Amino acid sequence: MARNDPHTIPPDLLLKAYRAGIFPMADSRDDPEVFWVEPRMRAILPLDGFHMSHSLARTLRRERFSVTCNAAFEAVIDACAAPRLGAEESWISTRIRESYIGLHEHGHAHSIECWREGRLVGGLYGVGFARVFCGESMFSREPDASKVALAWLVAALRRIGAELLDCQFTTSHLASLGAIEIPQSQYLQLLSAAQRHSSAGEADGARALADALGVGLGEGAALGLPEGFAALRADSTGSSSPGKLIAQSFTQTS
Repeated sequence: MARNDPHTIPPDLLLKAYRAGIFPMADSRDDPEVFWVEPRMRAILPLDGFHMSHSLARTLRRERFSVTCNAAFEAVIDACAAPRLGAEESWISTRIRESYIGLHEHGHAHSIECWREGRLVGGLYGVGFARVFCGESMFSREPDASKVALAWLVAALRRIGAELLDCQFTTSHLASLGAIEIPQSQYLQLLSAAQRHSSAGEADGARALADALGVGLGEGAALGLPEGFAALRADSTGSSSPGKLIAQSFTQTS
């Protein structure tokens, strides 16, 4: 399916929906239709509430996985849509896949990848705007791979002053990592505040950090996940690897 296929969701419409607290899903991989979801209860992961277990901290410090950002967006979304044990069907249809790839090409959908010996073994993707990141899906082919991706995501969002990490629906896996459920009305208040704060005063700080990282920002642009990821890399110097710094930062705030 071509990126400009009329059956895909236009990037501006998709982003407008997220800004309003709504997101699309499909009933199956082959479903040509999408339906728009606004849950009564919404899962979020407070950025100061990520649960870092001792084993995950050890995995981060040892740099078991190589971690990248936006290096394999299509591969990540395909892995998230692949059949899994106990969940053979997926809500990530072909139409949704192509729509998010289009949003990625417009700079508002991002992925974090975990690699081991050149193989993609875990990761996640989602939608970013203002001071908000809406996580869509994650996958893991090795123990702790998706948890490492999520730890990098939370650390990168904290690094750029993000305020809201949306998880949409709660699962036992996400709850074990710190996710909580709130009413949709409360989520919309947090969403509105995060967008209002972004438009009010982050441009100068965003540009200063971007300049320090050698990342060019367009006029009026805000920092996002890629810049936060680059900042984490830049923060590590000498013998302090990014994984060690991330593990340490969560240990200090937990």
